[in-house]
Amino acid sequence: MDLSMFRKSAPGVLVPISGNDPVLGRWEHQAFVPTPLPTVEPPLSGKTYRMVADARAALAALDSAARQLPNPTLLRLPTLRREAQSTSALEGTYAPLAAVLVADDEDPPTAELLEILNYVRAANHGFAWVGEGRPVTASFLSELQGLLMRGTPLESVSGRLRDSQVVIGRRAHADPRDFPVHQARFVPSPEGVELGAGVDALVTWLREDHRGAIDPVVAAAMSHYQFETLHPFRDGNGRVGRLLIVLHLVGSRVLSEPTLTVSPWFEARRGEYYDRLLAVSTSGDWDAFVAFFSEGLRQAADSTHEEMRALVEVQGELKAVVRASTLRADSAHALIDLAVANPSFTVRKVEADLGISYGRANKLVGQLCELGVLDVVDPEAYKRRFFAPRVLDVLTARPQV
Repeated sequence: MDLSMFRKSAPGVLVPISGNDPVLGRWEHQAFVPTPLPTVEPPLSGKTYRMVADARAALAALDSAARQLPNPTLLRLPTLRREAQSTSALEGTYAPLAAVLVADDEDPPTAELLEILNYVRAANHGFAWVGEGRPVTASFLSELQGLLMRGTPLESVSGRLRDSQVVIGRRAHADPRDFPVHQARFVPSPEGVELGAGVDALVTWLREDHRGAIDPVVAAAMSHYQFETLHPFRDGNGRVGRLLIVLHLVGSRVLSEPTLTVSPWFEARRGEYYDRLLAVSTSGDWDAFVAFFSEGLRQAADSTHEEMRALVEVQGELKAVVRASTLRADSAHALIDLAVANPSFTVRKVEADLGISYGRANKLVGQLCELGVLDVVDPEAYKRRFFAPRVLDVLTARPQV
């Protein structure tokens, strides 16, 4: 890490660290430990305040649209799987979006899909936790990270704060023969006392009521920066940190339903995203980071709102197909709701969710396949899964924001 980047205005301190490289031998360097977050907003420009206000307005419009749905949770899973794919791609775990949307969450066919679908489980756990009014704690954050790593090579060292030093990225012109810690773009807090104290200070700050002193969008930006800068886990910090954004907005009552997908926007601008985070650490440039973050939330909210509108429109179109057919059972319309809420599903799920017999569920799925409303993911698979092609079209055609 280039220590000359850090200015007196940096919101933290550099502390000495040392270790032994198995090839190069003993090394000494410094790591950045952020100071606890303030209880007031950092100084922001008028332009940034306007961008914060625009983000709040877009989030309010998204939340209003979600509240008007007969079942606000209907669109949670499809948007969550999109978020899982994008947030994992930011961390280097990639699978095509269509494959993520139709994957079997009980038996993912690849290690990449397992890790991506772990995010869906972690997020649902987080939404349930915050939805019950429970506060974010250090153990809760560790639990989320443990869920992300379940079934991966790092599972045994997950679910708790890291116990070793980590480094983030590599400087463009770093000497490849140098120690990795010297080549690093950023070196976060060392393990142990400093890291534990930093995480405790962050969750204490999150439990405090900042209304009237800090706008919720600004508070979400501040807590996201602090979490990413502490980098408390061996892996999954980016995914947990971006999930924390939505959890913060739900906990602050900015959103009532966590349908917001933030990661596609950040993924499309990952270079600037990392630069803005680093600039806060090196020089205290909160203004540029909050502006960038607010623009991301605004565009993400607008894009999610548009996707929500498109899915509701498709839902209506598919029900119109059923009404124009000889099918009259209410269960046919209920199956369309299930197909919109679940990018792929089995006959057993239809049986369980609709409360009908397996034979009736199987016949109903077949009838909607004949109408072209549903199709099978893989006709040769032992456990066949079904999907609505029009729903998949909407989810995979969403433009880059």
